[in-house]
Amino acid sequence: MNFTLHTEFSDRLKVDWDQLLETNLVQAPFLEFDYQKLWWETRGGGEWTDAELMILEAHQNGVPVGIAPLFTIRQPDGSTAVLNVGSVEVSDFLDLLVRPEFQEAFIAALLNNLIAMHIPGLKIVQLFNLLDSSPTLPVLHSAAGKAGWTLSVERLQHSPCITLAGDWETYLAGIDKKQRHEIRRKMRRAEEADVSVKWYFAEDESSLDAEIDGFLELMKNDGDKDSFLKPPMQGFLRRVVHNAFNHKNLQLAFLEVDGHKAASYLSFDYRNKIWVYNSGLNRDFQALSPGWVLLGHLIQWSIEHGRTEFDFMRGDEEYKYRFGAVDRFVMRADLTPPAS
Repeated sequence: MNFTLHTEFSDRLKVDWDQLLETNLVQAPFLEFDYQKLWWETRGGGEWTDAELMILEAHQNGVPVGIAPLFTIRQPDGSTAVLNVGSVEVSDFLDLLVRPEFQEAFIAALLNNLIAMHIPGLKIVQLFNLLDSSPTLPVLHSAAGKAGWTLSVERLQHSPCITLAGDWETYLAGIDKKQRHEIRRKMRRAEEADVSVKWYFAEDESSLDAEIDGFLELMKNDGDKDSFLKPPMQGFLRRVVHNAFNHKNLQLAFLEVDGHKAASYLSFDYRNKIWVYNSGLNRDFQALSPGWVLLGHLIQWSIEHGRTEFDFMRGDEEYKYRFGAVDRFVMRADLTPPAS
């Protein structure tokens, strides 16, 4: 197994990347080449400043079998840490890209190759935001022990998800009775309100930037999100939306009350699943529960259009469980190299 080091997101790398992602056991919009490229160009919306790209690609008999998108940073003590591209805050699910039949061989060879590279001051390799079901985790346990690495795995965040099947009434019947009545009541109240209440998807490219502006303004109504939305992060999110639009997997939804934006969800409609990325709310319209109402419509739309999952991704906000989401977790794998 021969490794190639890439220090840029090249067109040639994209060909191999797309091929590997098609058969990868883990699928997520954050693993797409174009997403990872724009994440790197903005360093995650300004999350990182001093970092060097280190994408390791493996071939066997001339065929690409695995890609590890990594980068290095200098830590305060002068040592070097290796992280996976997309870490940490804005990419909910990350992983390696590997042909399934090469999973064990690639990860074992990757660990050996990281040692052979003699990275100055290498202290730790951290793989963030792996789903607890990721096949990478058990293989890392085995490969690390054999190669003399020390592995520790930490649970980082809840990541609830709804599995969709049947129709809207089947979905409602499967959640808590009290919550079922509450969802119906709030959606009916909005429908029967004396004011105009409507929801829609942003689908017109000519008005997309204006819709993004509206979404960011709704996000800023949350104090934590307002402090998070520094100019570099706003620029990153704007590029994420345009990238998703260009790839035809954007789902930017709004609920309006009398023409005013009251709630919004930014999601990805990707590989027959809905991946809920972020949201915004205008609390001036709280009496109509716009967040709940819009979410109800989005789940109903997803069921009617044959989507298999409604994935809330990271975060344990209570409303997600009230809508019937079941917990999973994202993990971090810390690998300490063998003593030299």
